[in-house]
Amino acid sequence: MESPTGHEQNADQIAYWNGPAGQRWADRQQAQDILLGPVADLVIDRAKPKPGERVIDIGCGSGVTTIGFAQKVAPSGHALGVDISGPMLARARASAPQGLPVDFVQADATVYPFDPASFDLLVSRFGVMFFADPVVSFANMRKALKPSGRLAFACWREPRENPWMIAPLQAVYKHVPKLPPQGPEDPGPFAFASEERVHRILGGAGFTGIAMEACPLSMDIAIGGGLDAAVQGALEIGPTHRALEGQPAELRDAAINSLREALAPLAKGDTVVLPGSIWIVTARAT
Repeated sequence: MESPTGHEQNADQIAYWNGPAGQRWADRQQAQDILLGPVADLVIDRAKPKPGERVIDIGCGSGVTTIGFAQKVAPSGHALGVDISGPMLARARASAPQGLPVDFVQADATVYPFDPASFDLLVSRFGVMFFADPVVSFANMRKALKPSGRLAFACWREPRENPWMIAPLQAVYKHVPKLPPQGPEDPGPFAFASEERVHRILGGAGFTGIAMEACPLSMDIAIGGGLDAAVQGALEIGPTHRALEGQPAELRDAAINSLREALAPLAKGDTVVLPGSIWIVTARAT
């Protein structure tokens, strides 16, 4: 699938999300939308979209948040979903209800030529932590906002605050090598965990009134499907999948058994609930 033109430092991310990984995420759209539904609700609530407003949704993925914002600003407003992943945008376009004021574009928001000073709201659910130079990226996105424009996005807090991601990974590490370590400012899911860094990035990109709200979550990684679904979900995407990718069958089997053993005590009926935590970040354009 053709990839969008982007900032050269984002080339690895563009390749990743347009390859097999992007397709895996697209294939898990329904499950991920259920799992992360409470986060979408929080972002929409804190962003306070109003009818008639124009919204940009960065890293929109399979489009559920963009569609949610479009429903809030309809009929006279408009929502634009931006993502680098062709497979996920195909899902987004297929999911959008007919007649809803929503469009999707495959682009790198670092360099995309947004219409200047024409949007009221810039939002994201976990789509802004993957830029190689986030100050440059946010500065470009800020140019799209009106002087009164607002920013609201969700990002993950520290790994220790998110056992729902880390506990399955620790279970398989009993059998397979650890993933290469990531620096605290490397692009990735935890790249915006530091309050100091987020303030530095957004301030450097020209935003003011920056506020960060810690929001604890209860993550049912089984999504109502029981222990088997929880194990399968951990194996399909995310860090546990990456740790097991390419490993010999005997190591994979042993790791999966350890994963199941780690999650089994948490199973209650059809749920397997672990803690998670996000930041809801808000700011204003200047």
